[in-house]
Amino acid sequence: MLLYLPVPISLLYHSLFSTAGRKACPLCPEEKFKACYSHKLRRHLQNLHWKVYHGTMVTVCVCVLPQAPGRLVAHYHCVVCSVTIARKTDMISHLKRHVNKGETEASYSGSSDVPFEEPAPSGQAYEIMKELGTNVQLMPNHTTPQKTDTYFNRKMKTNRQLVFCSLAVLAEERNPLESLDAFGATGIMGLQWAKHLRNAVKVTITDINEVCVKMIRENCNLNHIRVEGSRGSSRVPDGGAGDVDGVPIATVEVAKMDANVIMHLRSFDYIHLDPFGTAVNYLDSAFRNIRNLGIISVTSTDTGSLYSKSLNVTMRHYGSNIVRTEYYKELAARMVLATVARAAARCNKGIEVLLAVAVEHFVLVVVRVLRGPTQADESAKRIRQLIHCQWCEERVFLKQGSMVEENLYRQLPCNCHGSMPGKTAVELGPLWSGPLFNSGFLRRMLFAAVQHSMEDIQPLVKTLICESECTTLKSSVHGPTALTNQVECGVVIKVQKVEESGTTDHSGKRKTGDEPGNVVKKLKSDGSLEHPAFYYGIHRHSIRGMNMPKLNRFLQYLTEAGFRVSRTHFDPTGVRTDATLDQFKSVLTKYSVPTYTNTTATQNPEETVRAME
Repeated sequence: MLLYLPVPISLLYHSLFSTAGRKACPLCPEEKFKACYSHKLRRHLQNLHWKVYHGTMVTVCVCVLPQAPGRLVAHYHCVVCSVTIARKTDMISHLKRHVNKGETEASYSGSSDVPFEEPAPSGQAYEIMKELGTNVQLMPNHTTPQKTDTYFNRKMKTNRQLVFCSLAVLAEERNPLESLDAFGATGIMGLQWAKHLRNAVKVTITDINEVCVKMIRENCNLNHIRVEGSRGSSRVPDGGAGDVDGVPIATVEVAKMDANVIMHLRSFDYIHLDPFGTAVNYLDSAFRNIRNLGIISVTSTDTGSLYSKSLNVTMRHYGSNIVRTEYYKELAARMVLATVARAAARCNKGIEVLLAVAVEHFVLVVVRVLRGPTQADESAKRIRQLIHCQWCEERVFLKQGSMVEENLYRQLPCNCHGSMPGKTAVELGPLWSGPLFNSGFLRRMLFAAVQHSMEDIQPLVKTLICESECTTLKSSVHGPTALTNQVECGVVIKVQKVEESGTTDHSGKRKTGDEPGNVVKKLKSDGSLEHPAFYYGIHRHSIRGMNMPKLNRFLQYLTEAGFRVSRTHFDPTGVRTDATLDQFKSVLTKYSVPTYTNTTATQNPEETVRAME
């Protein structure tokens, strides 16, 4: 395999040395190396370009073509991930990482089995990528949003699988349902929905870019999926066949339309918003025509404003005041949920949070929409301000009420204001103060992940289930009460079953109007099921000169002390508990062992043995 420019070496030999005459170097600009005869060109390529680095599986050649106007800098190209690296040592270490991961196939293939209507720009062929049984075509510069229209991020695989499982859960409740992927790009998410859920879901993929819409249609042909309203797009590529004699396995609708426009014009049961950056500009349109008990999933990738790096952008987009804290990821999730709840309330709708995840460089929230002003008021009441102590990082939500309190420091459990001079706390928010997870919905997502062989997200979903119930018992994930807990957590699994199990006190009213109210009343009366807000980092509050216990052992100590505890996916060393910070530190201090030196251990051997016991 050859790694330099996206041109195979055989094509170079054929194009350069098959005919007579003067030839220019394809890796150097004309002003640096003028056209010459073949023997001179061959010597130039062997001495300068082809003898740079020879590994066991790859050969790296230097390229001197200008990357920018007037900038002639030697560099290297990696065809595995289409990255450009300037230094030779960096390129060698970069290639070794690819080889260690087993990524040795070049992305720039000279030919493709799938016919295209037109060649790719600059003579580069498309890359075929497969994820979850779905094939998509990718441009060579698909990883750079500023240089390509069809942006694709491989690291968002976890996000796509979580969204798919949430849609699969909704497909069990209503059949068929209409779903919308508002920002298609390559269309991989909508194609995965159609390919695995088939006729249970009617998929609509939209994008405002003409290039993206064209590539989505080509990807539909690549996966034997018919594009609605276009008979010519339903053909099967040469050498392939559908499930039954070339018949398309599913049908999707592809439209070139702005996301706000299509959400204002049509109603959907499931809407996924994943723009490049923040999604606040599309929330009002999403809640305008979403059907009752439908689901909206929002992916936010503007980590600069979510994680307290650009506070002015945070105030402009989300209208919240935040600072950098130890629980900044959960703070970002609650800030996004507060923005979503306000957008739903403007449309006289409430929300029930089903899932909130902050993994790597995105924040994903999944909410169920409950129609009616009563549900909107209940959701609006859960948007509160947060008091955060800057000394010990204790935090508490402000109590509800319109009366002004004389001293807000009294609501904080800590005593830093009395022992420290000046102001010690800041007021953050507004934030979502309700629960972030629904254990019943998460259990059904885990079932969907197992059913569709998604091994990558199963550990994450299991952690979310334990976090939603605030327990460390892994057996609760697969216990016999997994299905019965769905109704207890307020999840509407089947609307008919909920109506049959409920009472008929309001027989004169419409049954469809009682369903959202029953869900909200169930959640309100079952307050003990809500998990504690926020978490504490065990390393952040460790005692100097003391050896902390192991995290799992420390969780056991907190449980024995009578507190609800669980681990959190926001922080690998975080502990979600209903204990205050002082109680958390007291248990941590009690079971921490002092770090003795050799001198003190020799002077007090009995105390050392007693401490170790």
